[in-house]
Amino acid sequence: MTSLGVYLRGILMGAADIVPGVSGGTMAFITGIYDDLLGAIRAVDLEFARKVLKLDIRGAWEHINGGFLLALLLGIVTAVATLAQLLSWVLEYHPVPLWAFFFGLILASSLVLLKQVPAWNTGRLVCLAAGIAVAVTIALAPMVNLDFGLPGVFLAGFLAICAMILPGISGSFILVLIGMYGPTLLAVKSLDLAYLAVLATGAVFGLMVFSRLLHWLLQRFHEATMALLTGFLFGSLLVVWPWKRVLAWVESSSGGLKPAQQVPVLPDSFLVQTGTDPQTLLCMALMVFGFCLVWLVERRWGQEAGASP
Repeated sequence: MTSLGVYLRGILMGAADIVPGVSGGTMAFITGIYDDLLGAIRAVDLEFARKVLKLDIRGAWEHINGGFLLALLLGIVTAVATLAQLLSWVLEYHPVPLWAFFFGLILASSLVLLKQVPAWNTGRLVCLAAGIAVAVTIALAPMVNLDFGLPGVFLAGFLAICAMILPGISGSFILVLIGMYGPTLLAVKSLDLAYLAVLATGAVFGLMVFSRLLHWLLQRFHEATMALLTGFLFGSLLVVWPWKRVLAWVESSSGGLKPAQQVPVLPDSFLVQTGTDPQTLLCMALMVFGFCLVWLVERRWGQEAGASP
């Protein structure tokens, strides 16, 4: 896999992370670099620390597949720097068509992942159903409150980063569900360094622990794990369904209100309940476009990634 290919995948991951409810891990799965990403993160271990302390920078770089991580990070940063404002504007003024586009992306991603399980049996079907059930529960769950001091902040960072590297589940969405989105937003605005340091520490621990767990599962129970993660993707379709009724709100980064709990509705019900044009034909066209885009990406890069060691 070339550095340019990894960089382009990073752009896709960064673009996905910008939109609430969509995970960069989803794009990593679509483009076939999920295993490589987990392996690189898992390589930040005691051996890596030993090489750094011995000033063996070249050895440490090679140990964590530094070229891969650098190209991926540059792609993510590029996407955030160039697309954040555009996607934020679209999300604010044309949210329904944007969610329709992402619905098509994730639906196609789910079907692509189904191909990663060559033979289905009862156990793998149970894993698929479990993944769907977990994602649906998260998507429809009301907020809980973990705002009980710095231990809650640590746990919030731990859970959010775990969600970010799972396909189909957004870390920011998890923060909303556990009641920590508002406090975290306030800490960022006020530069509460103690809060942010504890949050980052929790995220680092979560990344180290969860990436190793996922890597171990993929190595030992690859098909069952893929079935479970595919279920996460199918279940997350409720998160990006374009027509929703809001049940609860939370403060957004702009100081306004952001949906904290929503339930999907049909376009006709959306029109009646919100008084907003559901733009059904446009949304259906964007769903198809997003669906086709994923299949094109998978055909162009999925095969290449699958051939990589």
